Amino acid sequence: MERFAVVSKVLHQPQSGNEMPRFAGRSTMMRLPAMDSAEGLDAAFIGVPLDIGTSLRAGTRFGPRQIRAESVMIRPYNMATGAAPFDSLSVADIGDVAINTYNLLESVRIIEESYTRLMAYPVVPMTLGGDHTITLPILRAVARKHGPVALVHVDAHTDTNEDMFGEKIAHGTTFRRAVEEGLLDCKKVVQIGQRAQGYSSGDFQWGVDQGFRLVQAEQCWYRSLAPLMTEVRAQIGDTPVYLTFDIDGIDPAWAPGTGTPEVGGLTAIQALEIVRGCKGLNIVGCDLVEVSPPYDLSGNTSQLAANLLYEMLCVLPGVAYR
Repeated sequence: MERFAVVSKVLHQPQSGNEMPRFAGRSTMMRLPAMDSAEGLDAAFIGVPLDIGTSLRAGTRFGPRQIRAESVMIRPYNMATGAAPFDSLSVADIGDVAINTYNLLESVRIIEESYTRLMAYPVVPMTLGGDHTITLPILRAVARKHGPVALVHVDAHTDTNEDMFGEKIAHGTTFRRAVEEGLLDCKKVVQIGQRAQGYSSGDFQWGVDQGFRLVQAEQCWYRSLAPLMTEVRAQIGDTPVYLTFDIDGIDPAWAPGTGTPEVGGLTAIQALEIVRGCKGLNIVGCDLVEVSPPYDLSGNTSQLAANLLYEMLCVLPGVAYR
């Protein structure tokens, strides 16, 4: 599972709050150095400010910028798990993908090409979204390198629609297209947190018919999700896995800043259990999508998103634990 070079590398550190006030300094994820290339990096934060694939409330184009802004309080060491990612991995912020804000399909092409270039490096891309359309072109690039991947997908929705207003690509069709294109190992796909209503009684069934494991939100109520993640790790094994986390998987009481909120969702604590439960998996990429800052003036949604991305960093292969 070891994929990181043994050669000498620069271990970048987030800018300390004792070196520069947290309301000043670098406007990057966790105030890490900004770099133009992934060369020499083990993991890279990258923004995809897209929201023209949304079906209700727009605003996720502002997600990457606000997640970065709310990441300023995150410190290098994980006091709960002992993870010390910056002691072992070279990590930086490589900026945003320059999408075409007037053309969704052209944006999808641009994202795919950007991530295909990124995959030339031995780096794990950690994406700040952006609506969930972005995961399809990212998966195309990731699967081109690793083959069909396992998937851990946290979301209020399955995103397996056949189409939306007749369009084949939008934020609610991502994983149907991914299956059709052979990007996923369907027996190792786990969807967690789905809920609310459908247009028919079988709206969640399509993925199950492909082999997905579906864990609806009601199955998560009143319980720790640590045992579930033990089962997920056993199911996925050492297969390369992509982790995609739609912030609307969390109940809007915790994360109101999203485009398609649904009541009865996961808690922030359960979100941490899911991500921390991915430790030991062969994670080759991850994203946090659907943060829409205009619908959360407190910044709580973006703050949660930033912390979940940090927790994803903490469970990557090769991270040191103290």
